[in-house]
Amino acid sequence: MNFTVHSFPEKTGFAAEERSSYAHEIFADLKNLSLDGPGVSRETYGAGETAAMTYCAELARKEGLSSWYDEAANLVIELNGQEKVAPFIICGSHLDSVPQGGNFDGAAGVVAGLIALVRMKREGRVPPISIRVMALRGEESAWFGQCYLGSRALFGQLTKTDIERPHRTSGKTLKSYMQDVSVNIEKIVSGEPLINASSIAAYLELHIEQGPVMVARDMPVAVVTGLRGNIRHQNIICEGEAGHAGAVPRWLRHDAVLATADLLHRYDDHWAALQERGLDLVLTAGILSTNSSDHAMSRIPGQCNFSIEIRSQGIDTLEAFYQLLRSEAESVEKERGVRFRFDERSFASPALMDQKWIDKLLKCCEKNGLNSEAIASGAGHDAAVFANAGVPSAMIFIRNANGSHNPKESMEIDDFIYGVDVLYEALLDPPL
Repeated sequence: MNFTVHSFPEKTGFAAEERSSYAHEIFADLKNLSLDGPGVSRETYGAGETAAMTYCAELARKEGLSSWYDEAANLVIELNGQEKVAPFIICGSHLDSVPQGGNFDGAAGVVAGLIALVRMKREGRVPPISIRVMALRGEESAWFGQCYLGSRALFGQLTKTDIERPHRTSGKTLKSYMQDVSVNIEKIVSGEPLINASSIAAYLELHIEQGPVMVARDMPVAVVTGLRGNIRHQNIICEGEAGHAGAVPRWLRHDAVLATADLLHRYDDHWAALQERGLDLVLTAGILSTNSSDHAMSRIPGQCNFSIEIRSQGIDTLEAFYQLLRSEAESVEKERGVRFRFDERSFASPALMDQKWIDKLLKCCEKNGLNSEAIASGAGHDAAVFANAGVPSAMIFIRNANGSHNPKESMEIDDFIYGVDVLYEALLDPPL
């Protein structure tokens, strides 16, 4: 794929207006590299993600920075003279996207780290500790049904089963895609870490907010307290009994749809009760369907399929609510004469951000005159992998309208530069 890396004249200093223009050009280039209908598609371990990484690597070299790829094909960018010096701070995010997604989800964090290093280089500032900007592979689960691939590989958390998962459309395995970009497959499947967690002083990630809180509160920048973990069932089957819509009275029906609706209504009631108690929890049934091959207006549905996802910052809250979900399913089974069959449960642990870094980032926001506060992240991020590996971690959120995972992501460049400036100041004076 052909693309142009913009050159900027060498100079002392890097004014805010220049940083804004620089960021605008980078995001425009990344978008043009990966346009797919109304949005962008940067496929995990595929052409779009790789093209974005190649672009960032070439831009870094033009700015006099070092760049290289680790054994999981993650991109690493460093200041010359600080290459591979431990301990170090990792500042990064991901460059892949969901199919026809937005241009800022993930990419904003990589671009932020890159601009912070460029500013240090141009202004002649040397951080007190080595800094690595990383573009991590495969954060999105949309392509292979697994998320955080690049960061999990760093800590030896990928298995042979993980890399044998098929691509959503091509059917090729993740392993095949990894081989195409020279991943050390043998080392990955051995469970051998690619990096020593004790050598990482901190992990920082800038990311767009993926919900409406910051827009509603008029906050350009926020600091993340923690990332919600989750428990998921991708496909729960409610088995009832099909029948003629006009011939079976209510008391003799085993309606799979009404049983599912009853169950989901109970879940919602419990969620409301927990929120009133101040507990952190969100609940979603994102998939709900009957069998298109036999459903009809005049047929009592004998089967209904649905998904369930619960998220919370508290692991005890997650587990307690999950047990409540299973108990209510048993109750509905008895009352309505149906059966719920749950597929394999998946679990992602919550992750709390480091309090010293939270305090530091909030002070940097205050210093820059920003209306900011600490908020929870409802979405998952690579930061969770680092935090749960024992690395002090922190996140900066940037205000973003219209949610994420869609082409309408709307991050303002001015807000982004505010966040980059906060990141820059924290990296030059880290709370170590």
